[in-house]
Amino acid sequence: MTIEPGPLGAYLTAAGASAADAVALEEAGYGAVWLAASPPADLLAAERLLDATGRIVVGTSVLNVWQADAEEVADAYHRIAAKHPGRLLVGIGAGHREIDAGYASPLAKVASYLDALAAAGVPAEHVLLAALGPKMLRLAAGRAAGTLTLQVTPEHTRRARAIVGPGKLVVPGHGVLLDTDAGRARATARAAVRPMLGIASYATNLRRTGYTGEDLTDPFSDRLVDALVLHGDAPAIVSGIRAERAAGASQVGLHALGDDPIGVLREIARATRVS
Repeated sequence: MTIEPGPLGAYLTAAGASAADAVALEEAGYGAVWLAASPPADLLAAERLLDATGRIVVGTSVLNVWQADAEEVADAYHRIAAKHPGRLLVGIGAGHREIDAGYASPLAKVASYLDALAAAGVPAEHVLLAALGPKMLRLAAGRAAGTLTLQVTPEHTRRARAIVGPGKLVVPGHGVLLDTDAGRARATARAAVRPMLGIASYATNLRRTGYTGEDLTDPFSDRLVDALVLHGDAPAIVSGIRAERAAGASQVGLHALGDDPIGVLREIARATRVS
């Protein structure tokens, strides 16, 4: 059974996501909650949110293949899927050379992890890969339900869709910030993306899609910051979501910046419905 998570998703940290947050997002019309920051293999954070809700899909974005034991993930998947069929997506990713001890041959590592999940009975149509480059995207096309991406633009989404094909999920994630003061919003956005743009895989991918060394040198160009973090009023953010959807996104995952992330996500959902 293929899971269709709807056009809008929301990012929450696995450690900080509460049942009340998930209920609020479900009521606001979101189709999925994505648990960020390398959730543990026991998937208890996902189970807690699914237990509290009745419709919304919960996914991991993403389980780190160097840290989360595949057999433990598979056991957790079966435990949760038995209670909540069709509502759990397992997003996995190869991590980053700068962060993960033992990082080597990420494509081979992810392929072997997929082998382990498949051997334990986790259906490929419930697994997503964090895929930026063409080789990982081709692996997602052949062995998973599709791909989750962060720090990307509509140009990458177009390329991802072309590689994975029309029947797969393509879920780009964007920061979102309700602030109509462009200078202040860009300052907040720069602080949010700075740690990730120091990671080679993200920078390399952005170069592939047309950004230059000048764009990627701190403090980063306005055009890059504006592409990665959608900001302004709610209609402006909705325009950015529509650009991703037009480029081939199945869903756009939103990571709200600011002091009231759930409030921001509610307002964007309302604007999406009335626009």
